[in-house]
Amino acid sequence: MQYIMKGGTPLAGDVIISGAKNAALGILAAAIMTDESVIIENLPNVRDINVILNAMKEIGVVVEMIGDHKVKINGANIHKVVVDNAHIKKIRAGYYLLGALAGKYRHAEVALPGGCNIGSRPIDQHLKGFQTLGMDTVVEHGLVKVDAKRLVGGHVYLDMVSVGATINVMLAAVLAKGSTTIENAAKEPHVVDVANMLNTMGANVRGAGTDTIRIRGVERLHGTDYSIIPDQIEAGTFMFAAAVTHGDVTVHNIIPQHMDAITAKLREMGCEISEFDESIRVVGKSQLKSCNVKTLPYPGFPTDMQPQICVALSLAAGRGVVTESIFESRFKYVDELTKMGAHVKVESNVAVIDGVRRLTGAELNAPDLRAGAALVLAGLCAEGITTVNDIEYIMRGYEDFDRKLRELGAVIELVDDEAEAKKFRFRVG
Repeated sequence: MQYIMKGGTPLAGDVIISGAKNAALGILAAAIMTDESVIIENLPNVRDINVILNAMKEIGVVVEMIGDHKVKINGANIHKVVVDNAHIKKIRAGYYLLGALAGKYRHAEVALPGGCNIGSRPIDQHLKGFQTLGMDTVVEHGLVKVDAKRLVGGHVYLDMVSVGATINVMLAAVLAKGSTTIENAAKEPHVVDVANMLNTMGANVRGAGTDTIRIRGVERLHGTDYSIIPDQIEAGTFMFAAAVTHGDVTVHNIIPQHMDAITAKLREMGCEISEFDESIRVVGKSQLKSCNVKTLPYPGFPTDMQPQICVALSLAAGRGVVTESIFESRFKYVDELTKMGAHVKVESNVAVIDGVRRLTGAELNAPDLRAGAALVLAGLCAEGITTVNDIEYIMRGYEDFDRKLRELGAVIELVDDEAEAKKFRFRVG
């Protein structure tokens, strides 16, 4: 499968943002920590979510879909704590099942995580946190194994800010005996969302959203009905789609304060931004201005938005510098962008971008989830036809990406083979 598109159409209209994938993965893991039923709403219908749901089914979790965006979870009859599903190895957040299962059953074995190849993402901070809570940890035969005769609270200091480790330790600690403190915790909105959900289940988590989280362990968790926050990165992607196509797009179902770092850069680049209670309107100008940006943990500029702003800077007047401080291999898409006429030079973790007047269509390969989405944005503002291959990456995190873009006026289709691509080319001229 591939996306094929003809660029040059300014996007205009309204788009509704789906639930946050990264929050949903932690929340689904939390849902199995009680024997009572949990209902989760605003669930994004993307591949990573379906992978973790299928892995949960295989260990005995009852999963009942109530429409495309609502699920009922019951973990009362989990019959094994070994998660070695072939697909779970392909996503990053399968490791949340470690914290959830270890918290509930004091033992878990989960396949080593996969996900996008954007750089080294070790799980040493997860294991360090688990060990502080009294678990024995070992990695063997491709599995991470954790075991605790007694789960006790402790003081966890994360050597580096890690969203995954923060959520995983938090999951285990809510059912540990005594109190746990997580210092140098990640502050991302999805960390807060998982903490809020756990609290609705009877957990006692305080301080999520700050760098110190305090957890008082409880005996048990109970069922709940919870709605996932909107996806900050999907929203940011559509905001940059408006910018690069000189469009006028309003993104709905968002929390505007989660977007502050992104809106600040769009304003700096010359876009007109209007904020409302649950939406943001972005009006792109005929000529973007260059700026410098450095990716940082929240509330800084998100690493997951780095490829999208690089596409925008490729068309901006002047020189922009992008410093990637989170993942060392996040510039793999630059070779694809230069096929379209972009002027980007990368040295180590810094990209220097000299804006050009136009990009031209080309055949591209998506190297990972966010870079794949960014290459689609490049195609939408390029002259001529662009194809993006390996779109399975994009489908991991964007729901109905091509449909939402078409509803904004984009000339884009999802095609299965070259015959369908030829029909598209013939039709659009």
